Amino acid sequence: MKKIFFVAVLALASVAMYAQPRAIGGRLGAFDGVSYQHGFGDSNMLEVEVGWSVDGRTDFWRNVGGTRTHGRSWGNSVQAAVTYDWIDPFGAKFPWEHKGEWHWYLGAGIAGGFGWDAWTNVPGIGATGGAYNWGFIGAAGRAGFEYDFWFPLQLSLDWRPTLGAGLFDNQNGGAEAGFYWEMTCIALGVRYKF
Repeated sequence: MKKIFFVAVLALASVAMYAQPRAIGGRLGAFDGVSYQHGFGDSNMLEVEVGWSVDGRTDFWRNVGGTRTHGRSWGNSVQAAVTYDWIDPFGAKFPWEHKGEWHWYLGAGIAGGFGWDAWTNVPGIGATGGAYNWGFIGAAGRAGFEYDFWFPLQLSLDWRPTLGAGLFDNQNGGAEAGFYWEMTCIALGVRYKF
């Protein structure tokens, strides 16, 4: 009896998982990459993305000669983020009576990344670079809107800021902790819904 119950629960969970809306595709913007969305009903989704940037810009606070200083870095980097998003929060929906559907969403989650061969510009040090590395882990937010066509295509535009703890080359062959943020991560998403 326990085995039959377990198999029935497993079968129902599999059907429920399969029935949830999903989408996979690409993101173009501050970080180009791939994204996967997994819906939980009509009002929630989990979005996972991995992106990369060539000559992208990052901002950070770090210590220079005992003084907290703002710096900026340009270089190659990769990032990954996972956010849990609320679709049409507060019950607010787009007034749309044609084919397809408009939605907006807000979300929160985590992000992490790594950069290499970076050029940096730090007041008091100046522009240095070519071979500096950095990494970060922290919080990610998301705000955006999307249009779901009446066929399996979805277009979206969203903003995904990140901030957190960073570790940076200190231009003396060592590493130093700092505060990392990226506030310009706006991207266009094109996804296949299934």
